[in-house]
Amino acid sequence: MTLPMTIQALSVATRSSVDTIRYYERVGLLPAPPRGLNNYRQYDARFVGRLQFILACRDLDMSIEEITTLLQVRDQPSTSCEAVTHVIAEHLGHVRERLKTLKQLQRELQQLQDACAGQGDGAECGTLQAIEQRAPALALRRTRASEKSHLG
Repeated sequence: MTLPMTIQALSVATRSSVDTIRYYERVGLLPAPPRGLNNYRQYDARFVGRLQFILACRDLDMSIEEITTLLQVRDQPSTSCEAVTHVIAEHLGHVRERLKTLKQLQRELQQLQDACAGQGDGAECGTLQAIEQRAPALALRRTRASEKSHLG
């Protein structure tokens, strides 16, 4: 058994902030630690490992819900890893969709950059004119994206 550590020591050991640790406790990814006689939280190596796992998942841009599922399987190692495979497959699908969206954004930005030579005044700026022309279509796309995100 390791000696208990303070939240500050856990923060240093995992290179995360105290606020991050408290947030993960609030949302249930980290269990509430026991408290010492001084009423300070007391963390041990199990918390270090769990927090490092959570941080690794966040580095992979996983949501709290996805991490929760992974932690449930991690906490019960005799269960099937089917849920883990499902989470990763869905997350990969989201990443692919975001990459597609980012590629489209890249093309649009390149077109905007190409619309102006960077000479002249703002009234003649091709980039500003192109943005003005695109504004109604972009508003419609935002509305559709918002409706889609609420549906599924």
